[in-house]
Amino acid sequence: MALAFVRTLERGLTDRLLWEFADRLQQRGYNLAGVVQTNSDRPGSRHCDMDVRVLPGGPVIRINQVLGEDSRGCRLDPVALEEAVGLVEVGLERSPDLLIINKFGKHEAEGRGFRPLIADALSRGIPVLLGVNALNQDAFEDYSSGYAEEIAADAISLAAWFSNVLQLAA
Repeated sequence: MALAFVRTLERGLTDRLLWEFADRLQQRGYNLAGVVQTNSDRPGSRHCDMDVRVLPGGPVIRINQVLGEDSRGCRLDPVALEEAVGLVEVGLERSPDLLIINKFGKHEAEGRGFRPLIADALSRGIPVLLGVNALNQDAFEDYSSGYAEEIAADAISLAAWFSNVLQLAA
């Protein structure tokens, strides 16, 4: 079972790191499933828009709700998230080389979102790489029961981990 995660302190860095890693792997011909996220500033707002790209080739789905400038708390659109989950589920049927999930977030911590797909991929022998933030670290540790490996948040470490996973699978 290959389950790994990255975490960073800088806002948006995990998303950029996983996006770039997915792009490099796809350019090298690897078959990927999952989602990677981009965050873009919304003019005149302190909030950003959050979009996920379903791997390998789209679509891009906006996963945030625009709730106004005074909104606090979670802005995630659960319907959009479940749409992405459904598309990734179809992608698992292609037996990808790697499942990448941008974040083990609140929904996953509560047993929803991508959580069932992570377990499904692992049961099929598909390695999983995901981002984890501090808010959901404890829930992820409970979920993974100590089986997850933390990877340093840099391109070289991610590439070395994936290369090792491929060698172990061969």
